[in-house]
Amino acid sequence: MQSSTRHEMVICLCAIISILTLCGPAAVVSGHVFYVAPAGDDAATGTDIDRPFRTLERARDAVRQLKAGGSLDAPVTVYLRGGHHPLTEPLVLDPADSGTAACPVLYRAYANEQPVITGGRRIAGWTRQQDGVWTADVPAVKAGQWDFRQLYVNGRQYRRARIPNEGFLRVAGCPEGTPKTVHYHKDCQSFEFAPGDLDPAWTNLDDVEVIVYHFWTDSHLPIQSIDTEKNLVTFKHKAGKVFTDDFSEDGARYIVENVFEGLDEPGEWYLNRRTGVLYVIPRPGDDLKSAEVVAPFASAFLRFEGDPVNRQYVEHIAFDGLSFEYTNWRLPPGNSNDRQGSAGVPAAITLTGARHCRFDRCRVANIGTFAFEIGLGCTDNHFTYNEISHIAAGGFRVNGGTERDHLLERTGNNVIADNVLQYYGQDYPSAVGVLLMNTSGNHVAHNAIHHGWYTGVSIGWVWGYQRSVSRDNVVEFNHIHHIGQGLLSDMGAIYTLGISPGTVIRNNLIHDVEANHYGGWGIYNDEGSSHILIENNVVYNTKFAGYNIHFCKEVTVRNNIFAFGRLQQLSRSRVEPHKSVFFENNIVYWKEGKLLDGNWKDKPYTFYFHPKDGSGTRETTSTFDMDWNVYYNPTQKRDDVQFNGMTWDQWRKTGKDARSVYADPLFVDPDNHDFRLKSDSPALKMGFEPIDVTAVGPRDPARRSQ
Repeated sequence: MQSSTRHEMVICLCAIISILTLCGPAAVVSGHVFYVAPAGDDAATGTDIDRPFRTLERARDAVRQLKAGGSLDAPVTVYLRGGHHPLTEPLVLDPADSGTAACPVLYRAYANEQPVITGGRRIAGWTRQQDGVWTADVPAVKAGQWDFRQLYVNGRQYRRARIPNEGFLRVAGCPEGTPKTVHYHKDCQSFEFAPGDLDPAWTNLDDVEVIVYHFWTDSHLPIQSIDTEKNLVTFKHKAGKVFTDDFSEDGARYIVENVFEGLDEPGEWYLNRRTGVLYVIPRPGDDLKSAEVVAPFASAFLRFEGDPVNRQYVEHIAFDGLSFEYTNWRLPPGNSNDRQGSAGVPAAITLTGARHCRFDRCRVANIGTFAFEIGLGCTDNHFTYNEISHIAAGGFRVNGGTERDHLLERTGNNVIADNVLQYYGQDYPSAVGVLLMNTSGNHVAHNAIHHGWYTGVSIGWVWGYQRSVSRDNVVEFNHIHHIGQGLLSDMGAIYTLGISPGTVIRNNLIHDVEANHYGGWGIYNDEGSSHILIENNVVYNTKFAGYNIHFCKEVTVRNNIFAFGRLQQLSRSRVEPHKSVFFENNIVYWKEGKLLDGNWKDKPYTFYFHPKDGSGTRETTSTFDMDWNVYYNPTQKRDDVQFNGMTWDQWRKTGKDARSVYADPLFVDPDNHDFRLKSDSPALKMGFEPIDVTAVGPRDPARRSQ
């Protein structure tokens, strides 16, 4: 046998072993093995299950030494035994810790044990005080060495003492302006409050925080002073928007947190940073003497620190079957969380210059930030079958270099699939579930995304028709529901922004989208969304339109079902001198609200048509095309329906929906959201392709493909 052939066979064998290693807990184990256990010893060899390391840092260093010694000739598995593995600072992995395609490095749970990597500290020494309040001394807080804004009892988050307990207070006046007098993005630092709502005598006023919910952001504002004569509160720094609910003059809603005087309900807590005393009112059934009370300490779990510009990558490292709990972070001074999507909040697991890395079957819960950030120069990483729940911000943020940055800092071709992302935005409700900023070629598929306070999936980060590196992203077969929940405005289950050629949004199931004043949309094409394909989606039970356009260019929307918008079904804001949307072969089914809301008018424009036609230009009035659609409202006759202020016949004479029909699409049971079509459906006769929603959401891990 020739040497080259033998070498190829060895590489193939190592690759097979590595794939088996990554596939699941029952996989065949071969190669180098290390063990880590909470009761281990970093002076041990780590290679014997009875003599494990104690820390992840020691195991990482052992892998690094193995590689430096030239012994990385087989896959490496680091087994974490069951129990809690504490971190006080994030574990850093750099290019020296990388594996190879044939010999990857895998950190995984041992057998059926349940290791938990925790950044939290347990608080004990509880004493019952009057009125059901319990206290514990936290010396590190009194010494100025620790501070936290989350607390968990038996794994459930308690909330900081707040006023009011339910609902909101209202801004009474905006002396710095409203959207009718200044630009809504004006930085504002004070507002008028209703008499009695705020009190300068509150304990440790410097630590009291006002959280304002306005437009599509949540502003976190520490109090500087309260003037009860003018009923004026002034903050230590500014918010990036005026203090109205949205573009109206209605005062914004707000709450006051971390108020000792507001500690009055079970499930609330207050930390006095000066005395180091923690106060808690436990929920029924929570006995603090025996309960696990945890406050977060570590800022993050993991940092992958590659150098993409110099082509020094962290690669071929995988984490499988591990739990990550508790991280601690608060907004730095001067930052009120003004960036859209809470994009300024960091992540518990951060990747820079990472390639071919994986997180599979992991759990991330009870953290103070985003879960994952896939940053500069990250490609071909996979995040699959993870559970992400009860997190302060969003699940994933993918953000690489822009057109102005080095090409090696571009980020793309990452896979986010088959994950469950639930109860996100707990502390920063404007956070997005999956935020794709400056990135391309990513695949976001088969995820369950629900119970967030803002957008489920957001694509693009350039406003208007400027150049963007965002393109070719595919968002498909996701189940996105119960988002928005009435807190913020201007959001959608799937949101797009800017030029994005090759981007596809298909086969998603979207329902129960609720906004505050406006913008609880299903699929939302915001400023400059261009060259996107939207097909085979089922959208229902939205407060506003199932499909909305602010302004966009040449977006194709076909073979979708939009049903049961409460206030509107389809909406568009702005007419521009080009085609905005090709809307064809869709089914729109509703019982209330407007069919076409906003601006569905046309206006003349000239465009370059063909060089052989004289000047090569043509004038047209059609800024959008609509045809081959099925519309139906079972409570209204066709001639009673308004199509942009026109009757059906008048609308069709304008050239819109010339071959569309107003007819019952014959869903199996629309009132119970069964949108399968009966065999004699008029939509099928027009070429509508049935949409199978049984394939939506996370797939069976046993049937996955690598």
